[in-house]
Amino acid sequence: MTDHLSKPCTAFEGNRILSSGPLIEVALTVKNASEEKRTTEPLLVFEDATGRAMDFDLRGTKADIIARLLESSVAASNQPKAPQSVAESTTDPVETAPRGRGRPKLGVIAREVTLLPRHWEWLTTQSGGASVVLRRLIDEARKAGGSEQKIRAAREAAYHFMSAMAGNLPHFEEAIRALFAGDREAFIERIADWPEDISRYATKLAYGDAALSR
Repeated sequence: MTDHLSKPCTAFEGNRILSSGPLIEVALTVKNASEEKRTTEPLLVFEDATGRAMDFDLRGTKADIIARLLESSVAASNQPKAPQSVAESTTDPVETAPRGRGRPKLGVIAREVTLLPRHWEWLTTQSGGASVVLRRLIDEARKAGGSEQKIRAAREAAYHFMSAMAGNLPHFEEAIRALFAGDREAFIERIADWPEDISRYATKLAYGDAALSR
């Protein structure tokens, strides 16, 4: 199964969660529900990673749906990817200079670094040398930045879902403000009276599965 077909999704039938799991399974569940016509409630599918509603064609047989999803998966995988920056690279750059005997392949790139005198003075007092200290500081900054990006992405996902499903529910605006203020207690309090599946899914998107057990 391709990454596109296995991406986690959640389908809603009105205010109730109909199915949650890989895209291909959720799509077929939605197909069955639409054919059974047991309810007039709208059927919406959301991508768990972004909280955005997903559109796909439910016409034809289940085989037709699977074929279309496979086509869209292939098209997505064939799209050219943006070149990876050095800071984002997870593999060592190829060394163009010949290595000396016993020299480990570290993927280190030598470039000019310009600092003020006080910066050099501070670096000389650190153990390991300037290069080691700079690499450590950069790694720490990248980790901190990564955490902030995850928090921001989670809030955006919850916002997209809430805008689609809860815009007319009570305390919507207050809940959004609490979400982006990082006030989890206020957020949960504002959505406490919403339909259970909507409030649980919004909480999951914003704060992860662990928040549901609290």
